[in-house]
Amino acid sequence: MPAFVERFSLAGKRALVTGASKGIGFEICRVLADAGADIAAVARDAEGLAEVEAAVEALGRRCVVIEADLATIEAPREAASRALAAFGTIDILVNNAGIALLDELLVAEVEDWDRTMAVNLRAPFLLAQALAPAMIEQRSGKIINISSQTGIVALERHGAYAASKNGLNALTKVMTVEWSRYNIQCNAVCPTIVMTPMGEKVWSDPEKHGPMLAKTPLGRFGKPVEVADVVLFLASKASDLVTGEAILCDGGFTAG
Repeated sequence: MPAFVERFSLAGKRALVTGASKGIGFEICRVLADAGADIAAVARDAEGLAEVEAAVEALGRRCVVIEADLATIEAPREAASRALAAFGTIDILVNNAGIALLDELLVAEVEDWDRTMAVNLRAPFLLAQALAPAMIEQRSGKIINISSQTGIVALERHGAYAASKNGLNALTKVMTVEWSRYNIQCNAVCPTIVMTPMGEKVWSDPEKHGPMLAKTPLGRFGKPVEVADVVLFLASKASDLVTGEAILCDGGFTAG
């Protein structure tokens, strides 16, 4: 095996991926499995979990599916417990699950705010809190939080979403200063709009996505595999010096 391939290999690794049943999460599961990792796939959608299980197993890797609503306090802890019971340890945690409940600040509902924070920010904290002790014991681990360019630059009607993603970026940095001494690398990935089912729901209207494209030097939105490939880099030995970063994957949107 060429040395560079070995540096990107995840052979023998075990990854937990949330929001795994569709979109970016599904593609992350597929890409990590293709690189050699076994997968604990966490999502609410049983049908989608069955599809990701089939995709991972078709690549010759093991897949444990865990149905969970991460908006609750108990579900992230239970998901972590089930993954640890199945694999013994988790080497890679990918906090991908997220929701976008959009409205202007003056009319936004507090219930939407609370649910957004629960899924997008509290669940990643609870999962990391539950899985980090085993990473600490083995003196290695990778935590990758899927954030958003909206955690870096403001968008209208994204108050709760932007606050949750900005908070996730900050949480990533605190993980870094507390856990780097145990050889755990923690990073965030901040994609532009990716036309997943959630992306289509929010951005399919040309009147809405046209101005966004006009501000994006690359002139297009992202593809799930493009985010998944960044995650693969961060999950692999190739990124062992990279930690505490919020890596923009935004087609140049924030360059101007």
